[in-house]
Amino acid sequence: MSVLTPAFNASPPGARRWAIGKTITPLVKRAIGPLVLLVIWEIASRTGVLPERILAAPSQIFVTLGELIASGEMGSNVLVSLQRVCTGLAVSLTLGTALALIAGLTRQGEMAVDSTMQMARTLPFLGLVPLFILWFGIGEFTKIALIAFATTFPMYLTLYSGIRGIDSKLVEAARLFGLSYPQLIVHVILPGALPSFLVGLRYSLGVSWLSLVAVEQINATAGLGYLINNARDFMRTDVIVVCLLVYSLLGLATDLLVRAIEHYALAWRPTFIKD
Repeated sequence: MSVLTPAFNASPPGARRWAIGKTITPLVKRAIGPLVLLVIWEIASRTGVLPERILAAPSQIFVTLGELIASGEMGSNVLVSLQRVCTGLAVSLTLGTALALIAGLTRQGEMAVDSTMQMARTLPFLGLVPLFILWFGIGEFTKIALIAFATTFPMYLTLYSGIRGIDSKLVEAARLFGLSYPQLIVHVILPGALPSFLVGLRYSLGVSWLSLVAVEQINATAGLGYLINNARDFMRTDVIVVCLLVYSLLGLATDLLVRAIEHYALAWRPTFIKD
């Protein structure tokens, strides 16, 4: 009986094919729209309806992407852009988290920090670029400082909201169990605010890539923005589209990374959505 049991439990081939088809079919349906758009775009470029100086054909864009990867030019410039984003985010995560804790944990901290942060976050990012150049010059420090400035506020706002959204009953229960104030922060408040922190991290990553596009226009000698500037001077729309595509893929990759962290770090959180 033990030898025959797996045969009875195994799914028939027809059922397996049906399950695979059920998984693939939605993906195919989602891909139809973009594929149709690419075909129309290619035909318009080939027939001259869409001139290359306005927008290169998809086939040319993919060829250019392959050439940039093969030459190593894409890889080296992507690494430079990644370094700028990671450095700026490291500063903003530290600063935004510290300020959110100060403002979120006490009324005195809120009065000292929150009003200033609310005023600063409404300052136009592009309007600050000339001021930062006057203060810090046109080197790497200015680029990193602008990325850090832009990404600090999403971290602050979401974490501050998460801290203030902690259920007061949990805090009271923790105090009844004899937790000290530092233990309360570590074991109750920070875990409870973790979902908001991760949302802020995802938002900050998106803002970091958007701000990177702007800061790499400032006298950059390397990076994706540098490639875009050179391509603009030579009217290479294919290179510009390739760089924009890489920006979007990097943004998607970093967002997926945070979502993976969120999946494991928040496994305890109940949800109404079933797998």
